[in-house]
Amino acid sequence: MHWGTTTRSAMASAPPKWRPLSALLLLSVRRLHVSLSPLYHRKALHGRSLPSYDLGCHCTVRGISYSFRAQKVSKKSSKPTRRSKEPIYLLDEENDTHIMWWKERMRMCKKPSSIQLIKKLVYSNLLGSDVNLKNGSLKEGTLNFELLQFKSRFPREVLLCRVGDFYEAIGFDACILVEYAGLNPFGGLRSDSIPRAGCPVVNLRQTLDDLTRGGYSVCIVEEVQGPTQARSRKGRFISGHAHPGSPYVFGLAGADHDVDFPEPMPVVGISRSAKGYCMVSVLETMKTYSDEDGLTEEAIVARLRTCRYHHLFLHTSLRHNSSGTSRWGEYGEGGLLWGECNGKLFEWFDGDTVTEVLCKVREIYGLDQGTSFRNVTISSEKRPHSIYLGTATQIGVIPTEGIPSLLKVLLPSNCAGLPALYIRDLLLNPPPYTTASAIQESCRLMSNVTSSIPDFTCLSAAKLVKLIESKEVNHVEFCRIKDVVDEVVHMYKSSQLQKILQILLNPACAATGLKIECGILVNECELIAQKIGEMISVVGESDQKMSSFQYIPDDFFEMESSWKGRVKKRHAEQVYAEVERAAEALSIAVMEDFVPIVERIKAVMSPFGGPKGEISFAREHEAVWFKGKRFAPAVWGDTPGEKQIKQLRPATDSKGRKVGEEWFTTNKVEEALNRYHEACTNAKVKVLELLRGLSTELQTKINILVFSSMLLVIAQALFAHVSEGKRRKWVFPTLIDFPKSMDQEPPEALCTMEMVGLSPYWFDVAEGNAIRNTVKMSSLFLLTGPNGGGKSSMLRSICAATILGMCGLMIPAESATIPHFDSVMLHMKSYDSPADGKSSFQIEMSEIRSVLSGATPHSLVLVDEICRGTETVKGTCIAGSIVEILDNVGCLGILSTHLHGIFDLPLNLKNVKFKAMGTMVMDGHIKPTWKLIDGVCKESLAFETALMEGVSPTVIKRAEELYLSVNSKGLRPTKEHADVKHLFSDYDFLVHKIDDDSSTRLNVVHLSETKKALTPLETFQKEVKNIVALICQERLVELHNQKSILELPEVNCVTVSAREQPPPSTIGVSSIYVILRPDKKLYIGQTDDLVGRIHVHRAKEGMQDLRFLYVLVPGKSVASQLETLLINQLPHRGFRLINKADGKHRNFGTSNLSFGSLTVHQ
Repeated sequence: MHWGTTTRSAMASAPPKWRPLSALLLLSVRRLHVSLSPLYHRKALHGRSLPSYDLGCHCTVRGISYSFRAQKVSKKSSKPTRRSKEPIYLLDEENDTHIMWWKERMRMCKKPSSIQLIKKLVYSNLLGSDVNLKNGSLKEGTLNFELLQFKSRFPREVLLCRVGDFYEAIGFDACILVEYAGLNPFGGLRSDSIPRAGCPVVNLRQTLDDLTRGGYSVCIVEEVQGPTQARSRKGRFISGHAHPGSPYVFGLAGADHDVDFPEPMPVVGISRSAKGYCMVSVLETMKTYSDEDGLTEEAIVARLRTCRYHHLFLHTSLRHNSSGTSRWGEYGEGGLLWGECNGKLFEWFDGDTVTEVLCKVREIYGLDQGTSFRNVTISSEKRPHSIYLGTATQIGVIPTEGIPSLLKVLLPSNCAGLPALYIRDLLLNPPPYTTASAIQESCRLMSNVTSSIPDFTCLSAAKLVKLIESKEVNHVEFCRIKDVVDEVVHMYKSSQLQKILQILLNPACAATGLKIECGILVNECELIAQKIGEMISVVGESDQKMSSFQYIPDDFFEMESSWKGRVKKRHAEQVYAEVERAAEALSIAVMEDFVPIVERIKAVMSPFGGPKGEISFAREHEAVWFKGKRFAPAVWGDTPGEKQIKQLRPATDSKGRKVGEEWFTTNKVEEALNRYHEACTNAKVKVLELLRGLSTELQTKINILVFSSMLLVIAQALFAHVSEGKRRKWVFPTLIDFPKSMDQEPPEALCTMEMVGLSPYWFDVAEGNAIRNTVKMSSLFLLTGPNGGGKSSMLRSICAATILGMCGLMIPAESATIPHFDSVMLHMKSYDSPADGKSSFQIEMSEIRSVLSGATPHSLVLVDEICRGTETVKGTCIAGSIVEILDNVGCLGILSTHLHGIFDLPLNLKNVKFKAMGTMVMDGHIKPTWKLIDGVCKESLAFETALMEGVSPTVIKRAEELYLSVNSKGLRPTKEHADVKHLFSDYDFLVHKIDDDSSTRLNVVHLSETKKALTPLETFQKEVKNIVALICQERLVELHNQKSILELPEVNCVTVSAREQPPPSTIGVSSIYVILRPDKKLYIGQTDDLVGRIHVHRAKEGMQDLRFLYVLVPGKSVASQLETLLINQLPHRGFRLINKADGKHRNFGTSNLSFGSLTVHQ
């Protein structure tokens, strides 16, 4: 692919510093010739004839007026056109780059209405406005001219301008609004007007969310509120910006609601260095950046996959990979990163990575060039490598379809948001040993806390910084900030929590890049709490009640809620007093001018057509007026109320228009209303001034607040993790650090990892679903086992437990000792990548190359079914060579394989041990035990697995015949295939025999040649019967050992086929039963009346021929336990259930199954 013609090439050259429009105009005046727009240049390049233009403009720059005429010159006539006075704005290279950027965005629009609008755009100015269309003028003094000036400051942001009750956009921006915000264009799709669109003021937040979700930044222009002179344009100013991950906060200080702050989205720059890949991540909101060097390609891709970024910049050094090719990602190193970035928007850049990326951030966000950013990079010297993308997806740290999520089992279901994000980032980037030890120590202390703990208010650090720096913190957020610092102080003053607080300073420092001592932190938190407490009114204070008067509706005084109860009254005594006086004056005016009229109307009793009148609140106009009709007397007689009626006049709105026929007021009431509104406005301004003043005071405390908020997020995450870990019966491993020097040979104990009672993290031990294994690893394991035997689960479980331990968290085991590895690499199945032109084996070899290059004696390497994507012989040889290399490196790890020929290769191995996933023979069938054992297992169970997955028995029977033919001809080694199990054979069947040394071997026993093959339903029934008997037998043995039952009953699993009934012996006896439905779904139940229960089930429509299995048990309590146990465990054995309600009884769902011999009675 030639990058010169792709979307990315439109952004290949980084734009220089953006200049204001005035500078561009001055530049154009100095030129002696006029440059055509890029669009005209491209037409000329394609050989099209172009009209010649004599361009002109009229502008004032630095007090000097420049005037030029603009006219179109044709071959036949030189007469000026009608629009000759319209200025033409000249483009330099900088604006050309921005317009090309917008042109690429227009090509990405898909909606028909957007496409129609795009046809009316021109690419000769930053707005895309065609001056020859209606409302397209760019003359000085027009709104479009003003918009063009704003656009020149932020040329790559969507511009929304406040116009009355709407926010409007034109040109390029209008097309984006229609495409991404779902808005309709103003005036429809009429062809004589420029593209225009907008949203009502009340829908601004939703529109901004839609645009930022689409990846766009938005510049919002507000009107200066207040009265304006006649025929004068309102002043406008840029009130703020909305970026992906950074919402618009203008006006929040006066609001009583919150704004959702998403996870901050950094600007990312990637380059290559001598150490590997370099990634610079800049958070504009926090004014921080990190510069991580020496990263692997997989780590870079994992970061990009898990981090939503605002802009992506790639250094030109990435175009040349290790193979020396100039086509980026052609082969060799660079393919994964190319695949991740392919099809996404990015820009190339040159120069020093940190300097250039920070410069681009300042340009993107319109910051001064002197704006500084704090370096929060954590040294990678003692820190493990970030886990690879494949590792993160295979253990569910990155959500992946079909992979159990690790994050969902680490925290309770009600713990989400910032604590969950912290745990995710911790797993993706395991901390140094000191930080991991601190996390584990704090978790151990948390597990023993008996005192009350705070609520742990979790505030986004980015939200804190943006609101405080923009002085838009409202009283609600101030209360939450006070909660944060109060909770830090609470932890310090608690005897059980103080130690935890001190330990959490380490992980908080690692997360924020700030180092603050405990004493300083607590003192500063107390000062902040004191400042906020002195200023902000807390809930429960009763000195700021809303005004209330007898004759004025209470709804009218609700407007006071926009400022009352936010700050303490003593800080605004004067304005509060003025509001009270104004409200009292209004009450007097209403009582004097309106009340006599109301009393007069009430005195006139007329059921039909009589006078009506009342004092009402006109909510739309925020006024208290008299509302009535037919109240004027027919004959004036100087009766009570007539004087007041004569003073009434029609009520008018703010623009002097009559409101309606029923609304009336008086001059005295209007004066009182104006006084009250002015007093309320002054009070609101004063309250906002106090709130913003408090924000200014806290700007010097931002680092303390950021550190405190992160510390509480970590505390909340770890407390929640410990709670869930204890419920799941997880444990804390012993974490061992490797020697600091690579030259120092580590002791034997440090080279060993041991996990006792390890279970898969996705199984809940508390529900009895887990098979436990013990793993003691001091070298490389070569693992074999049958399909479905648990090899992949074993690797995934070890990987997850290791990473959890390295992060200081609890693991699913009974005990463990885990070294603090420098990297953990898990490679599992690979898929092809058609976009990259790579097969699955190429992808696998690319990942294996990264594993081999990154492996050290302090690494853990886990590879599942190595080299399975190519032909057997060469794949076996490659696998053998990889085993030799990893063995020579001296790392710990497991390589699983089905390539049994590897054991016949002349390998030079020093410390490799052979391990296998065990099998057993039950009822003549080989079954996996999911237990790790010593030795080699060359039984694949391929035929059984294919049959279980629904492959036709005919196919399997033919496969067996072919297998025997190959085996009999000696084309393959026959040792591992000597005992072949025939699933659909008339002459051979397998049973098991236990030797004196308790080892299991298979023998071929010839049975009757007339044995009938089982149907799929019969095979399914037999599988269910075997597993039900096994689970019940194991549980009954446990109960007997616990003395819960006196005698150990014999498990007799009986089948009740269609048109059969249970025997009389079942009457009055407790039993569990299993319904085998035709769709192979199971129903588990327990009863003391089996005959009646079967009758009820078979009475249902279509269920007359249901088959049942049942087991008689000693007592209803035992039956309930077995019912719950089966409901919990059968789904994990691949069976589908239609009832799971009783499985919620956790106390009945625990069992540690052992796979001893079991006799099943027919």
